[in-house]
Amino acid sequence: MNILAYLIYLSITWVITVQVGWRFYRNGRIFILHFFNGDVQTTDAINRILLTGYYLLNLGYATLMISSWEPLHSWIDVMESVTRMCGRIMLTLGIIHCMNMLGIYLLGKRNFHLHK
Repeated sequence: MNILAYLIYLSITWVITVQVGWRFYRNGRIFILHFFNGDVQTTDAINRILLTGYYLLNLGYATLMISSWEPLHSWIDVMESVTRMCGRIMLTLGIIHCMNMLGIYLLGKRNFHLHK
């Protein structure tokens, strides 16, 4: 049962990670561009670095979470475990997003004051 749970979990996690990552990448560019006063080159570099770090961190964390699973013996165990682990991944995504936005805000604010 564990292998089935791993496959379900990793599939859901992969879809969530890729979908959310692309949305952050596409929509976050405008936000970053604003804080860096229209500097397209810096904005695009930061955006690519954020996307790469986001993927590495989330997929690595998702993979490590598998090692903490107890043996599963029924479909109920599979559903409970997959749900719990997916919830942790989504919570992690939210925290990482908030930290990134705070970091970008602080960098942009500092950059704004330096060019004033």
